[in-house]
Amino acid sequence: MIDWIAAVEGTARGHTLALWLALLAAFLHALFGALQKGARFDPWTSRTIMDVAIFCIATPVALFVVPWPPADLWWVLAGAAAIQFTYKALQGATYQRGAYTVVYPVVRGTGPLFTVLGAGVIFGEHFGPVQWLGVGILLAGLFGLSAYNMARVRVGRDSLGPALALAVATGMMVAVYTTWNAFGIRSVPDPFTFLAWFFMLTSWDFPLIAALRGKWRRPDPAMVRLAVAGALVAFGSFGSIMMATRLDSVGEAAILRETSTVFAALIGWVVLKEPVGPRRLILMSLIALGAVVVEFGG
Repeated sequence: MIDWIAAVEGTARGHTLALWLALLAAFLHALFGALQKGARFDPWTSRTIMDVAIFCIATPVALFVVPWPPADLWWVLAGAAAIQFTYKALQGATYQRGAYTVVYPVVRGTGPLFTVLGAGVIFGEHFGPVQWLGVGILLAGLFGLSAYNMARVRVGRDSLGPALALAVATGMMVAVYTTWNAFGIRSVPDPFTFLAWFFMLTSWDFPLIAALRGKWRRPDPAMVRLAVAGALVAFGSFGSIMMATRLDSVGEAAILRETSTVFAALIGWVVLKEPVGPRRLILMSLIALGAVVVEFGG
């Protein structure tokens, strides 16, 4: 498996695989966000119980299945843990203060812009004029969708300002963790070593904080189901996007992942029977069109 991954890196086959992995990450990220923002638990509780399941699954894999990280990877893993904690804290605060349909597109719109810029500096990846046009179209759809949803929000409008500021900060951290983790997964011969240790080292913080604050309680069946479902979705979402950034362009993978907003709306429409409407449909089409332009404009 490792030899096959190394053989397709940077090839046309690797590019195609990275495309599908980024789209898979987009779909799963929409599911993960919906799980964390779910009405049954607050975002902090949801993330904490999902982290418990992630840690319980990832730890034996990291310790006993994959090779141990080389010495020069430990500082990368330590940085990844610090960055991921900051991202999770900002994300929880954003979801707590703002309507999901307003803040989620802002987070997802800010992230790819800074990721593309960061990939140019760190990895020497540069978009052409057509691809930048695609970025502009995608951002117009994302921020337009947020503005449209914001105009329709009737509850919690007094906290929209701080929520939007937190959403921008969270989006910046999305860019930071995307580029950092891309560097990390490219720094080790076995990408599954980085993935397993990443999940283990980034999932103990919220459970530890909850334990220190005396917030632990006996889990009910609903919490267990959410924890397991969230863990499996997290492995697929974060694992897919990190593998995509190893196989091909970091910036293109980041852009394709932001079609998660489209998937989130489709899930709401098909599963939750939420109305989409012509305006939201147009804005969602802009997001998809922007991703297509970026992909085929390279």
